[in-house]
Amino acid sequence: MQDQNNREAGLAAIEDEIEMLTTSPLYTYRVAQGWRPVIGEGDHDASLMLIGEAPGKEEARQGRPFVGASGRLLDELLASVGLQRADVYITNVVKDRPPDNRDPTVDEVRIYAPLLARQIELIQPRVIATLGRFAMQFVLTHFAMPEAGQKISTLHGRPLVAHAPYGEVRVVPLYHPAVALYAAKQKQTLLADFQQVRAQLE
Repeated sequence: MQDQNNREAGLAAIEDEIEMLTTSPLYTYRVAQGWRPVIGEGDHDASLMLIGEAPGKEEARQGRPFVGASGRLLDELLASVGLQRADVYITNVVKDRPPDNRDPTVDEVRIYAPLLARQIELIQPRVIATLGRFAMQFVLTHFAMPEAGQKISTLHGRPLVAHAPYGEVRVVPLYHPAVALYAAKQKQTLLADFQQVRAQLE
């Protein structure tokens, strides 16, 4: 019970820090737009953590990850392997929306990365599925994995082994669901790759 209490307290502390993260260049933009940070949601004891890149506009409005078109597709992909949002934990590398839906900058990733690292340590997932190249490179670098620097086109759908302080973690790089919104054939790739995610949970 104490471990669970520590986890909940730790995640609540992270949420408070992100809410008032005035050192982030995205903080002022968030406040000006009346948006919310997107910290993460789902099972705090999940075996599977899904990590995206940064929130979109709808995510920032609601303060929830993957709630737009990409989110609906993500729900479908999870369902295809017998999972629901309640079964997993979903978050992003960067917790605030960059302007004009641009990619996060190196400085922005640097500011938010320690917070994601703490989320991983608290939730202690056995499997991490990265959604998109920014999330993939963060995780590969964070765990000092030999695949760091390789392209997502090479690594997607391949289970990789990482070593966290709490034990072994399987990392499965995936394309971001948004790619399937613009290239229908990529949906079949994502469906196949999610089968690999499911296999790592067995």
